Amino acid sequence: MYEKLVLVTRRTRLAGLVERFNTKKQAKFYVEHAGQDFEEFAREDEAYRVAVDTLRDSLALGLPVQQVDRSLVPTFLFSGKEIVVVVGQDGLVANVAKYVGEQPLVGVNPDPEHFDGILLPYEVAGARGAVRKVLEGRATFRQVTLAEALLGDGQRLLAFNDLFIGARSHVSARYRVRYGAREESQSSSGVLVSTGAGSSGWLSSVFTLAGQLTAMTGGVPGQPWKLGWEEPKLAFVVREPFLSRHSDAGVVGGFVTAEQELVLESRMASGGVIFSDGVEEDFLKFGAGATARIRPAKQRARLVVG
Repeated sequence: MYEKLVLVTRRTRLAGLVERFNTKKQAKFYVEHAGQDFEEFAREDEAYRVAVDTLRDSLALGLPVQQVDRSLVPTFLFSGKEIVVVVGQDGLVANVAKYVGEQPLVGVNPDPEHFDGILLPYEVAGARGAVRKVLEGRATFRQVTLAEALLGDGQRLLAFNDLFIGARSHVSARYRVRYGAREESQSSSGVLVSTGAGSSGWLSSVFTLAGQLTAMTGGVPGQPWKLGWEEPKLAFVVREPFLSRHSDAGVVGGFVTAEQELVLESRMASGGVIFSDGVEEDFLKFGAGATARIRPAKQRARLVVG
């Protein structure tokens, strides 16, 4: 049922600098002029290239192997008959998972000494075995819930970790929110919507801040929301809601399910956006009059874990 392997890679810091400054010598001058160790950049680049070359050779399993840079993934045409192998960091797995549908995704850690690899269960030496298990129908998968933002004109954005709905710059986001039977106008620093996979990241920092402020003012900190990666629901929080004559703060958080969506209508004349996973290239414009429906996506990421 699978026709090829797609090997997704990323540019190293050094490769990005060489592209920017045209030569390795000029990149070295820039790094050292900034007071950083160029050899660290060079070692990282060499380690990553060796890992990719070794991995590509090990994936000779009778299927064509196509190597794709992460920058091309959003426009790459996946047929549904690929096994996708991602050579991390974790953020690369999260970014790729949104575009590959429910095809098997194997996360590979190219440098275990430097990367935690929460989404990278395999080292280079173990990737061949993981792919073989998929081909033989013996693989174990983790079905990860994604978040979905759907605009009224049909535009759609998925997130592996979280969605941010607000203003592109450091100004207040203005919108009208509807959640269940409650509806109100708000002015805030934006709305954060988290999946279970992302709940230990940005969402947890919101609870850390709230807990510390509560403790400092004599209250009792509560426990942060924790979601399982597979749970078919999302959590949302409103960041720094502002009370005024024209804005309320009655709806500041909750859980989003297929049965209970979060609906936001933009009141921002310009600069309104919906970001996915903190990647500035992954966004939808959210200008005045646009309506976004936020809910768990029907599509799930299928991470190979065993």
